[in-house]
Amino acid sequence: MAKKPVTFTHNGEEKAAFVSDGQNLLDVLRRGVGDLTPKYGCAQGTCGACTVIIDGAPRLSCLTLAETVEGAEIDTVAGLADGALSPLQDAFMTHFAAQCGYCTGGMLMSAAALLKHNPRPSREEVVEAISGNICRCTGYEAIIEAVLTAAANGGLRRTGAR
Repeated sequence: MAKKPVTFTHNGEEKAAFVSDGQNLLDVLRRGVGDLTPKYGCAQGTCGACTVIIDGAPRLSCLTLAETVEGAEIDTVAGLADGALSPLQDAFMTHFAAQCGYCTGGMLMSAAALLKHNPRPSREEVVEAISGNICRCTGYEAIIEAVLTAAANGGLRRTGAR
């Protein structure tokens, strides 16, 4: 089976990969690029652990065919921190929203996509934004509070950061 070349921007850096027909983006990011922050969860698009941001929108990398991301901008948890944790990551730590940590990457990326487009979301908007992510620790309240705190403290970037 012939592989196809695909180029995309990953957390601000140009990347190239050869992908097989039917290969998902999660596999390319984890094995090809070496970014282990998108988690392998259910592989059926129901848990949200593999959520990344593609061209500004949260998407499930387990259901995204790698060949469809040609020229796309892909952001993962690895790109949230800029030398220090982002205000969103800080808020997750402060509110104990990381819990067991398995859903955290997907939750962070769903919240990051929300804050990028809506820096001052309501509680209902936060709930809607993370609704595609399953927390098996059942700790949604801490996650919601963390996202609202991050919104109040600058969202994704610290003041003066890029």
